[in-house]
Amino acid sequence: MQTETLLVLGRPGRAESAQLEEVTSDMEVVIGETADDLKEAAPRATAALCWWADRDMLREVLTSAPSLRWVHIMSAGINHLTSPELLEGGAVVTNGKGVFSDSLGEWVVGAILFFAKDFRRLLRSQAERRWDPFEVTEIAGQTVGIVGYGDIGRAVATRVRPLGMRVFGLTRRGPRSDSGRATERRDDGVAGADAAEKIFGPEGLTAMIEQSDYVVVTAPLTPETRGMIGEAELAAMKPDAVLINIGRGPIVQEGPLVDVLVDKKIKGAALDVFHREPLPDDHVLYRLENVLLSPHSADRTPEFLGNAMQLFVQNLDRYRRGEALMNVIDKSAGY
Repeated sequence: MQTETLLVLGRPGRAESAQLEEVTSDMEVVIGETADDLKEAAPRATAALCWWADRDMLREVLTSAPSLRWVHIMSAGINHLTSPELLEGGAVVTNGKGVFSDSLGEWVVGAILFFAKDFRRLLRSQAERRWDPFEVTEIAGQTVGIVGYGDIGRAVATRVRPLGMRVFGLTRRGPRSDSGRATERRDDGVAGADAAEKIFGPEGLTAMIEQSDYVVVTAPLTPETRGMIGEAELAAMKPDAVLINIGRGPIVQEGPLVDVLVDKKIKGAALDVFHREPLPDDHVLYRLENVLLSPHSADRTPEFLGNAMQLFVQNLDRYRRGEALMNVIDKSAGY
């Protein structure tokens, strides 16, 4: 039986490399930080792990690896790596969906409480040694509208529902009903596949935003979602509503968002992702007190790399057994 060759784009850390070595003793594993590092082995490779790489590196590797049957991308989002070579090639593509969802869901809860309890004001008063009682907001009964109700969206929903919050979700396919209107959940349980009270389709985006106290963006970046939150959608938000973006920066149009934040037409925004990363040090978002910024680290736990490798290892076992892979990308949708 011919030895299979696995290409690893980017160099995993010591712990993650050890995880990989445990299950690949009978494979040829070639690790490279540039396409040139992988050039000699690429023609015989049948599988590839995109650990750390950019679009150009992956494209070059794909061009020189005609026998690839499977490409696994460590991250959940793949927009930074998509190319015709990836989406139109014959290899099955999988991603890291699910690895990062729990920590992102927790971060959203923190962002909600940050604004509801005005933690910035508390910190300011503490630093100034000033006793400053004020009213805070109770989140029970408030509504979270989730733009992109997939794995991450459900992780948000199952964390805010026990806090007494209502959950609306928006999906590309929309409500599962003949009427086309938002569907309603019939029970009050949180467990199961769906903790959302209502599901909207793309045409219901504005209607969902109008009813939401927190608009949480978790959608992947695709041609359809790029810029989908713009001037009209931001204008539809309640004056005391908060936008939370843990999806991708370009889903929200930056200029209109800055305008409504500067003019205080909404309560604020919590942002983990941006149009340009790192965010330039002179960017206006740094100076706005109604903004909570995270340097794209909401899911960066001590375990996230190990968990990402473990998912790949599980999928590798399925691949070698000829079983269905987890997290297969719908190439037509781009996620």
